[in-house]
Amino acid sequence: MGVTVEVRNGKNTKESIANSESPDDNKSNRLGNLATATHLFKGNVGAGIFAMGDCFKNGGLVGATVLLPIICVICIHCDRLLIFASIDIVTKTPGVELYDYPDTVEKVFEYGPTSLRKFSKLMRTIVEMFLCVTQFGFCCIYFVFITENFHQVLQQNGIYIGETTTMTILLLPAMLPSLLTNLKYISPVSMFAIVCMLFGLFATLLIAIVALAQGEVPSLSERHLITNGPQMALFFGTAIFSYEGIALVLPLRNKMRNPEKFTSTFGVLNLTIMAVTTLLIFTGLVGYLRWGEDVKGSLTLNLDPNDIMSQIVKVLAAIGVFLGYPIQFFVLITIIWKPMKGGFDVTQNYPITMQVLLRFILVLGTFAVAAIVPNLSLFISLLGALCSTSLALLIPVLLDFTQRAGVPKGLTTWVYLKNIAIIGVTVVGIATGTYQSIAEIIKVFFD
Repeated sequence: MGVTVEVRNGKNTKESIANSESPDDNKSNRLGNLATATHLFKGNVGAGIFAMGDCFKNGGLVGATVLLPIICVICIHCDRLLIFASIDIVTKTPGVELYDYPDTVEKVFEYGPTSLRKFSKLMRTIVEMFLCVTQFGFCCIYFVFITENFHQVLQQNGIYIGETTTMTILLLPAMLPSLLTNLKYISPVSMFAIVCMLFGLFATLLIAIVALAQGEVPSLSERHLITNGPQMALFFGTAIFSYEGIALVLPLRNKMRNPEKFTSTFGVLNLTIMAVTTLLIFTGLVGYLRWGEDVKGSLTLNLDPNDIMSQIVKVLAAIGVFLGYPIQFFVLITIIWKPMKGGFDVTQNYPITMQVLLRFILVLGTFAVAAIVPNLSLFISLLGALCSTSLALLIPVLLDFTQRAGVPKGLTTWVYLKNIAIIGVTVVGIATGTYQSIAEIIKVFFD
């Protein structure tokens, strides 16, 4: 994660955000409400939003429209559970100001019931593993999205090179912004990324709406209102993937000048996630209505390749997603760098050199995995069902259970039933979504 524990005594006084920035008490590095909302919005609106047409194809017009707001409310609730768990254990730990996601999980179990304390290290390891896989997967999917769009544009303009070659050309530009180590310096990149991506998104939607208004598509009766179980499983994974920002919640809140405004009623978290949900629903509805069962893993891939405006839209959308790569990569690098920094002599003696080397290796790793991804939409669904669901829904509820179990009358009937319901939905979503995604991926490889 992007935030480490800052201890105000002894040799650990110098610990700082992301292990590579100036100390956390440097107010110039703190984020305002707008910058925080920008990061959170960009963290949730990436390649996933362009897959919402495919998401609605799997969920149906009515099914997806009804279920997405419910998923939004549950995600916000679980984000708040995670934040309040972190705040609670910070107050119980003298000298500590901040905890990130893995630290929060470990400490909650350490301070929990005696029978659960032995699982604290294991739970931390599981969370760190899921965070690494999730963030690494996000970066890989970003690479695929960018490559597919640029490849289409190049082919239409008479440049016939393979997708792998196109991806290789994009490798160096991807490395440069990945060297940024401070969220403050990534903010302008995120802002420009949002502008490019939203322009590409709204232009795509405008093209689709114009086609709908002109009656260039089949009738509404040819669109599914509600789908079957296997397709709903794929919908669930894609929907959860679209809320990509769970790994950023604690780092962003901990970096704010006024952290209390993150979780207030009309604060950054509530307003940003509601805005994201509204945009997801609108995008999914328009995309599925326009292209129906032919909708692709990215809406931009459905645009007319012979149209100049469509080519411009693809390029801008790809640039927007491309510039979102650093914020996802930021989380990945800090998860891995934290244990490496203190665990090896070479990283202690040459911290800057080794961190730059690690960044290059990880970028190359995301490139290598992206090069063999056969289907963008299926990998989005798999990643969302398995890892994103666990991090966004399951782990925060387990933390809530663990904390309340140690408090007399903490587990009220309402809390118990509510948490059990969320766990039930989550487990079913993980099991069915993961199974169906893997089954579909196997078909792609062997059929």
